[in-house]
Amino acid sequence: MASVFFPKSSKPHIVVFPFMSKGHTIPLLHLSRLLLRRGAAITIFTTSKNRPFISQSLSDTDVTLIDLPFPDNIVGIPPETESTDKLQSMSLFVPFANGTKLMQHFFEEQLQKIHSQVTCIISDGFLYWTLQSASKFGIPRLSFYGMSNYAQALHREANELLSLHESPDEPFALKNFPWIKLTRNDFDDPFDKLDPRGPHMDFIIECVTATTNSYGLIVNSFYELEPLYADYWTKYCQPKAWNVGPLCLAQPAKMEPTSHKPKWIEWLDGKLVEGCPVIYIAFGSQVKMSPTQLHEIALGLEESKVSFLWVVRERETEFSDGFEERVEGRGIVVKEWVDQREILEHEIVQGFLSHCGWNSVLEAICAEVPILAWPMMAEQFVNTRMVVEEIKTGLRVNTVDGSVKGFVKGESLKITVMELMGGEKAKELKAKVKKVAEDARKAVGNGGSSCLALNQLIDEIHKQKEINSSKLDS
Repeated sequence: MASVFFPKSSKPHIVVFPFMSKGHTIPLLHLSRLLLRRGAAITIFTTSKNRPFISQSLSDTDVTLIDLPFPDNIVGIPPETESTDKLQSMSLFVPFANGTKLMQHFFEEQLQKIHSQVTCIISDGFLYWTLQSASKFGIPRLSFYGMSNYAQALHREANELLSLHESPDEPFALKNFPWIKLTRNDFDDPFDKLDPRGPHMDFIIECVTATTNSYGLIVNSFYELEPLYADYWTKYCQPKAWNVGPLCLAQPAKMEPTSHKPKWIEWLDGKLVEGCPVIYIAFGSQVKMSPTQLHEIALGLEESKVSFLWVVRERETEFSDGFEERVEGRGIVVKEWVDQREILEHEIVQGFLSHCGWNSVLEAICAEVPILAWPMMAEQFVNTRMVVEEIKTGLRVNTVDGSVKGFVKGESLKITVMELMGGEKAKELKAKVKKVAEDARKAVGNGGSSCLALNQLIDEIHKQKEINSSKLDS
């Protein structure tokens, strides 16, 4: 990538503050790498239990880590629960997220020590209170959500229409995108409710208001992927947005020595030797499935006769009917944290059954792997529409009742898995995702749209810092 370099005495010093969730943290760590390559100094704020993951991820860099004490008095949250994947239920998300505001005093204490050096603060959009802290010290704040332009545009367009439709599955068109037909079920709580008012909506309003009043918005996407929706944001929304992704391309895929390969990578190596294409299955760390639905997934995978690697949440998944024994050799179930990109980049992985979290969508695109989309929560429902209807790099699972959030039977899953891995549409999907992956690599390469956007952002905030410093000196 082309870089912007600064004299050591005046190089930008950027504070990065990720939300306490791996799906939110990982792209900001990738962004930190890009900023380091451009000569910036990086200070990352975190908590003691989240520090080891960040420290290990950036062990080859010279970032500075500052731990803040995570509040131990959030109502309903057990002590020492410092990340969302440790929550017993996602119903606790709002008190957890709002509870992070109790860290503000400690954040400002640390910021006081370094604020004169800091060029800007990049914080997760859920840490809305960091805008107040940044403003207190006269530091520009940039917000980051890890969402696509498409998802943000559709949420904005649909906001006033959702409550007008009593049936959750009644389709309606969007004013600026009339070809897109949505339903209330294409959105998660609280937007899928006729009356969305309550603590969750209050939290969202806080986040959106803080982002709107921030210096800018960093988007983990690239212009060529969704130009219509990037332009929509520029025309109708605030603040200014910079598309600098896919951020996952900031870090090369892991190349482990043979003697240190995880067992699942060795298993994939064996499938490559056999010439047996593999579908990778993972639904993220937040999704909790019913035992009945898990049974149907296992049934569908078993009957599909397709080789598979299925990553599950250890605390929720036990197959007591001999499933793992029956599929031994053809399928493997992993109950540990995995490097998802390393799996997707493996030559033998040819499909991805995914919840369509945005990180997963981008990683699949960059690895040239088509998706079988099964959205579960948050903006994954509109991400699925983007994957299937807009960029056409995947298929959607079929639910029993045809609704977006319906139950999926094993027989139906078997059919769509077989279609993704070797059906009539498989070649078309593979060709399409290969083209999108090429566009992604061009975007982050020298002179690409994302490369230029990040260079412009750094240059702009650096000049803003110099202007502010000159005003203080005078």
